[in-house]
Amino acid sequence: MATDTSIYKFNHSMIRVKDPQRSIKYYEFLGMKLIDKLENPDAKFDLYFLAFDSPKATSHGNKRSDREGILELTHNYGTESDPNYKVANGNAEPGKGFGHTCVSVDNIQAACQRIEDAGYKFQKRLMDGRMRNIAFALDPDSYWVEIIGQKPVEETETVKETDVGTYRFNHTMIRVKDIDKTLDFYKNVMGMTLMRTVENKDSGFNLYFLAYPHGQSVPQSSKSGVNPLSSCEGLLELTWNYGTEKDPNFKYHNGNEEPQGFGHICKHYPYITGGTITDSIRSQGVSVDNLDAACSRFEEKKVSWKKRLTDGRMKNIAFVLDPDGYWIEVIQNDSLNKGSNM
Repeated sequence: MATDTSIYKFNHSMIRVKDPQRSIKYYEFLGMKLIDKLENPDAKFDLYFLAFDSPKATSHGNKRSDREGILELTHNYGTESDPNYKVANGNAEPGKGFGHTCVSVDNIQAACQRIEDAGYKFQKRLMDGRMRNIAFALDPDSYWVEIIGQKPVEETETVKETDVGTYRFNHTMIRVKDIDKTLDFYKNVMGMTLMRTVENKDSGFNLYFLAYPHGQSVPQSSKSGVNPLSSCEGLLELTWNYGTEKDPNFKYHNGNEEPQGFGHICKHYPYITGGTITDSIRSQGVSVDNLDAACSRFEEKKVSWKKRLTDGRMKNIAFVLDPDGYWIEVIQNDSLNKGSNM
């Protein structure tokens, strides 16, 4: 029984939302499509899975488990009618940790103008501050959605149209305390590849972009000068602020303790639905080729677990903890099933 990390997929990122209908409307406006919904009335929560699925999309028509760039929205019943309920967006204390999701677009000026014309708010408009090539829109729960261009801003500044069918769910950003430990974990345990590093020495932080390249070469630059990864999906961005690794008391918030917001990322293996998920499960997700073999390998790597495959009633998912305590959901990729226990 073996597992091949080179065919793993960064399947989804999960966030809690107050009102799913408002959130779905927002992300559908950005061009995403509701590709699946899992209802859990006994446990009083539902899961909504959105992704870019136009004919131009990277994973058009693929099964949910055989994709990258999915956004999972978790709704706990009743929050939409609670005037005091509010999620933590990850960018303010005491819940600072998760940073943002990111959508790359064809013509960034037109895309941002379309968002503003629809009445949605921004944390940072395109022309605010010194960085004139990115913007941060706000979703209905005030999660930050970074907007980046797939073309040079000089090339698109007079373009008035934008095609949401070309958009990509580019990356999810989390802050990390010790970059050496975290890079070692995602590279040598989770099997990801470091695709790009951006150093900001004057500002005291660096950015690291990891992915599963699936045999493709790692681009170092692009002819146009734009981010060479801007047309990709399934990237994980790690933000490291200098010096945090030296502070024994420093800790980022994983989003699953109060105040809750971001939940998890997910790495993909073939997936079987069923069972229940507690209110606290929020993570990122990875899909894998063989769920049993992958979890056995993680055991050999001596990972920290939130939930082993054999724990609880749900025998088809596991949750690994990264060095900062962020949850990583591990699921089976239906298109790569090589005889797991599913």
